[in-house]
Amino acid sequence: MTEAFLHYCWKHRLLQDNLETVDHQPIAIISVGEINTDAGPDFLNSKVRIGDTEWAGTVEIHQRASDWNLHKHSSDKRYNNVILHVVFENDAPITLQNGRQPATLELKNHIRPGVWENYQTLLRPMLSHSVPCAAMLPEMPVFTLHSYFERLAVERLQQKSKTMRQLLAESGHSWENTCYWALARHFGGKVNGVPFELLAKSIDMRIFAKLKQSLFRIEALLFGQAGMLDETFSDDYPNALKKEYEYQRKVYNLSPIDGYLWKFFRVRPSGFPTIRISQFANFIFKSNGLFSKMLETADTETLLSFFDVSASDYWHTHYHFDKPVKSRSKMLGPDFAVSLVINAWVPLLMLYGVEYQQEKYRDNAISILEKLPFESNTIIKQWHSAGIQPENALHSQALIQLFNEYCKRKRCLSCQIGYKFLTKK
Repeated sequence: MTEAFLHYCWKHRLLQDNLETVDHQPIAIISVGEINTDAGPDFLNSKVRIGDTEWAGTVEIHQRASDWNLHKHSSDKRYNNVILHVVFENDAPITLQNGRQPATLELKNHIRPGVWENYQTLLRPMLSHSVPCAAMLPEMPVFTLHSYFERLAVERLQQKSKTMRQLLAESGHSWENTCYWALARHFGGKVNGVPFELLAKSIDMRIFAKLKQSLFRIEALLFGQAGMLDETFSDDYPNALKKEYEYQRKVYNLSPIDGYLWKFFRVRPSGFPTIRISQFANFIFKSNGLFSKMLETADTETLLSFFDVSASDYWHTHYHFDKPVKSRSKMLGPDFAVSLVINAWVPLLMLYGVEYQQEKYRDNAISILEKLPFESNTIIKQWHSAGIQPENALHSQALIQLFNEYCKRKRCLSCQIGYKFLTKK
């Protein structure tokens, strides 16, 4: 029995009828109160009727009554307003700092049957699945799941928006710069996200504006700042890039990032940093004033069209400088474009709506997720095997949030699905 479980039972009234204190006075719970997130008693503004008297105050919960003394509450004035001490086992008498003895409710025989057993089932290590409640998920009403998905998706968006807020502060509150930095980070994926963000931040956006008429010069700037042009090359293309970058480096007083930061190991060739940098150069070349354009675009096809870019011709036959391979188009794939919108643009759009208290942008963020296809990754595949089929990106984002923040951490007591399972007879 855990204290967290007892908190949960009190909060959700998962208790039997006919409750009484340890000295046999009937208890009626009028209001369980509000969880206290600061120091002091566990629940604030609670109301209970004990015998014929109605009490208003705070409630403290422990596994054992003796924990009260162990935690030295008897000498703490903050606990003088406790009207009920809720414990699993009443093993010791207690007093408040002012000398009063609060009523005690022992839950040992008063928790609703099956709740603890269901909780133990959720916490039991799963041999075939990492989703604790996988076996009962197919029984969940679709409406219940979908209504919970929107809350989870918003929760995930709010978490991502915190990162966007940090970028916004770093940029001097420039939404345009923040947009490019966020997209750059996600161009790099999980493996090269950090160096890609460093690359974007190493270049003043005003330099791109001066080079906007030439894709080649933008490529030279990016590859040079990426630290990828320090070698001796055989091919004309990298040598031309190197020559152009040396000129830009002197004119704009540039300092490249360290080339060793880029990783090719365990990255698919189509996602090699060389290919992504060339695609990013093409993206910058065709996307002047991108933030303003995307801000007023709610149509998902138009949003995705901004990322309809390819690496330059040289990269159709290369993954590395000076190492030719069989020709293959290096278009930015549609799945990757969807991922960029989901993970970079939508959180920024949500943040913009929050910052300027514009409901339409927050609604657009949710609407875009509802219109985009769901992602395919290891987490979504686990949900598939558990019988849950997402219908769109809103659902897949919700399922990623549910798995990472609740299932992996065994936070079943904080999960709406967990609640349904715990209260199942």
